[in-house]
Amino acid sequence: MRFDVSSRLEYVVKFPSTLILNIHAQNNVSQLILDERLTITPEIATEEFSLEEGGSRFVRLETGTAQNLTVEYAARVDCATEVVQAKGSDPTSIAELDRRAIPFLFPSRYCQSDRLGKLAWDLFGRIADPYEKVVAIDKWIHANVEYALGSTDSETSAYDTVVQRRGVCRDFAHLGIALCRAVNIPARYFSGYAYQLTPPDFHACFECYLAGQWMVFDATRLVPLNGLVRIGTGRDAADAAVASIFGGVQGTKITVDCRLSPGQKFVAVHGHQLQGRGVSLESGNVKTSN
Repeated sequence: MRFDVSSRLEYVVKFPSTLILNIHAQNNVSQLILDERLTITPEIATEEFSLEEGGSRFVRLETGTAQNLTVEYAARVDCATEVVQAKGSDPTSIAELDRRAIPFLFPSRYCQSDRLGKLAWDLFGRIADPYEKVVAIDKWIHANVEYALGSTDSETSAYDTVVQRRGVCRDFAHLGIALCRAVNIPARYFSGYAYQLTPPDFHACFECYLAGQWMVFDATRLVPLNGLVRIGTGRDAADAAVASIFGGVQGTKITVDCRLSPGQKFVAVHGHQLQGRGVSLESGNVKTSN
């Protein structure tokens, strides 16, 4: 499925500073960049780079003497999404777990799985099937946490969300990750562009390592799971922040868009409608034919 994604970030600069942005769509075997452009006004010093872990693509900006800064990104992305059988798989022991998934078992800054262990085991510990356990976590968050724009900030953690029972997509994702890790299921943070998200914005959800592959879950239920375009992957939002600012820079406006490319037909796949199946954003290969 091909999507046209774009974002526009506007800043006021108080003094020479550095920004590291993570707004580029990832480029891999399951998500192919067909065309993209990055425009920065005024022209300033930039460096684009990727890290080995996670596949995220970053751009580092040196503001220099600029007082106002506008960053515009646009891309056409071909995404492969696969619905796979998930229910009925045997739990993977930690001893046999793919070593690449092990870092996503540990507590992290926003996902304090160690502090939520008793809650997680009390609520979900009796569920034997790993997939059913994650589905139960997803349902519990959706039923017990209110989605409320502007209700949290960049310091809000999964533990805070359990207490406040309110949050945005970032908080729903962090809580899902923390509860999954607490019951020994590797879970990681996903940030991206999302088709049919209202109002349009960057979106966050979580992925769990089940039956040897990563499957995506979204407790907000705001978008179809096959309408996601990956930007960042990490332990939590600290690894996949849209913007990390070092200096005197203030964001004034963000505009995000994700729409179907011309000629595409879309059939929505929502997680809560699946019966024993999961959605993987990694297991398929993009077909490069027009």
